[in-house]
Amino acid sequence: MASKSKQPPHFLLIPLMAQGHLIPMADLAKLLAENGARVSLITTPQNASRINSLLSHPNQSQIQILHLQFPSHQQSGFPQGCENFDSLPSLSLLPKFLSATALFCRATEDLFQQLSPRPSCVVSDMALPWTIKVAHKFNVPRLVFYSLSSLYLLGMANLRATGVIDKIMSASDSERIVIPNLPDKVELTKPQFICTLDAGFMEWANEMGKADQASYGVIVNSFDGLEPKYLEELKKAIGSEKVWCVGPVSLCNKDTTDKAIRGNKAALDEHECLKWLDRQQPGSVVYAALGSLCNLIAAQIIELGLALEALNRPFIWVIRQTEATNNELEKWLSESGFEERTKERGLVVRGWAPQLLILSHPAAGAFVTHCGWNSTIEGITAGVPMVAWPLFADQIFNEKLIVQLLKVGVSVGMEKSVMWGSEEEIGVQVKMEGIRGAIEKVMDGDGNKEMRRRVRDLAERAKAAMEEGGSSHLNLKLLIEDIMHEAEARESHK
Repeated sequence: MASKSKQPPHFLLIPLMAQGHLIPMADLAKLLAENGARVSLITTPQNASRINSLLSHPNQSQIQILHLQFPSHQQSGFPQGCENFDSLPSLSLLPKFLSATALFCRATEDLFQQLSPRPSCVVSDMALPWTIKVAHKFNVPRLVFYSLSSLYLLGMANLRATGVIDKIMSASDSERIVIPNLPDKVELTKPQFICTLDAGFMEWANEMGKADQASYGVIVNSFDGLEPKYLEELKKAIGSEKVWCVGPVSLCNKDTTDKAIRGNKAALDEHECLKWLDRQQPGSVVYAALGSLCNLIAAQIIELGLALEALNRPFIWVIRQTEATNNELEKWLSESGFEERTKERGLVVRGWAPQLLILSHPAAGAFVTHCGWNSTIEGITAGVPMVAWPLFADQIFNEKLIVQLLKVGVSVGMEKSVMWGSEEEIGVQVKMEGIRGAIEKVMDGDGNKEMRRRVRDLAERAKAAMEEGGSSHLNLKLLIEDIMHEAEARESHK
């Protein structure tokens, strides 16, 4: 019995099948293994293929990826191959997809019983509330993993606790709504909220909230020095001190190869990418990437392309490949001669780009981003100021963090969330001139030096947090120790 208690704790990780959730969970797996824990990660074979190379190094032998088949078409209602957010024909299907993940519960329980040694805990993505049933069945702690900002987590918790959500739904489109009980005044309008508060999403969010409240603790992909006031208020809102900031988890990818293979297979060869970046002046390149779930219409994406051309600066432009925009966008690219005109100073990447590799290169000067949390914290960690172009959900809050609170970027001027399934109704919100002006502010505008100083300072703090003795490194050690002691206590009561 004593020998069992001295075994390293076994973390069972269950990520949501979306790139913005799967990748940081894989990074977390690496960090846990590097610090002595045993790790099992459950996902489907198709999603496993996206992280296999990231987790297959010889020094990560303590990590195993376990496969569960995606529920059949008859069970889930999704065709074969639709196993990730980015493979859905429309983002309006997200609530249905989230509901379908609950079909994994029984298979996960069966797999849990086969694992040896027995998992010490379940680390669940926040969007998988059914995992609380697995944890309860086997009497192990459930930890919820948030790759989200403390601002967003606290803001949404306060909105639910105060009932302001109901006020938002009945508000006029122009009314400014102050998020209650935050350390700073943060205002949004109903059009900015509308996707965050979509009825299907809110139903699932209520289930997430219940599961999180019943959980043992919280792991956050952030670091103590980024949003200290919001982190402290978040702990109060959660009602627990068991909140471990262990990020930025992306910093576990230290060498060029790790940075290049993180996520999908890149559409741009890493060596070609580095050769191109090496030819550019320090701080001169504009990197534009609006995320793996970008649902802007082709006409709006074209405005971004025109802005990049008008800047007359080197750029890397990442275009998400979707059926909804491909034909119109590709037609414009071919007929307008855009790539031919900009080939001496621009790279157009269709699909996945090695984002960490690009942002961490000295040539990176500005990051046009959708403000997803992973991209936001990766931009901060690289010390690259941002042009904030939020589309939906937590991205709206992250824009406020980037522009208003941290002052490490400027807004592109989006006034509405891009409602899933209603993109055509919103149309073009930001014209070429506005996009170009926002990028110029980051590159050359008044206050540019101070903005760059602030983001470089945060980058240094992020790196220090992850080093030996840093806050995130210590928090990870404390997390592992906590789970080990909790497992020993359970064992002693048997």
